[in-house]
Amino acid sequence: MSSSSASDGILKFATQYSLYTGCITFSFGFIGNVLNLLVFTQLKLFRTNRSAFYITIESISNFIYQFLTISLTILTSLYGDDATGRFFIWCKFRYILGQTCAVTTLYMICFTAVDQFFSTNHRLNLRQMCTLKLGRYFAFIFICFAIIHGIVDGSSYDIQPTLGCVPSTYVAVQYSTFFFYPILVGFLPIVIASSFSILAYHNVR
Repeated sequence: MSSSSASDGILKFATQYSLYTGCITFSFGFIGNVLNLLVFTQLKLFRTNRSAFYITIESISNFIYQFLTISLTILTSLYGDDATGRFFIWCKFRYILGQTCAVTTLYMICFTAVDQFFSTNHRLNLRQMCTLKLGRYFAFIFICFAIIHGIVDGSSYDIQPTLGCVPSTYVAVQYSTFFFYPILVGFLPIVIASSFSILAYHNVR
């Protein structure tokens, strides 16, 4: 077997594997997100619950992100690429929508952890400070931030002849490499969610 035939076989296997695992992940994610939405929006018990409100937003954002991901996977499987390297608008829109949903999903989890910390705090004034109205206010502000951030950062992506859809400026490359992926959607939400979850656990001990 020639090296080119072996490479083609590996590429075909990787594409098929990505498609099947993507479909399975999307199916389970779809079911989970739909159940979350049904439970947290239909049951009266959760309609005034702040954590349920954050999880509802997270589920909607996560569903959109998963739909985008499976769409890209299917395009790659059918046509050999996800078309972001051929269509200018799709190149930008993919990253604008993807980054907005990713940031929203991760930080709604952080909001939930922070809310649990305040809700279980021994100080009455801290427990009373966090209301559903305040939670909606902060969530609205953060979603606006996520959308603006996604538009600004996603707009920096452009189609390069040999590289495809990539950040077109030095600043955008540095920002994505050293801040957005490792910190903003990597280390930072893990630290925030973990820290406040541990503090909430300490409150109820």
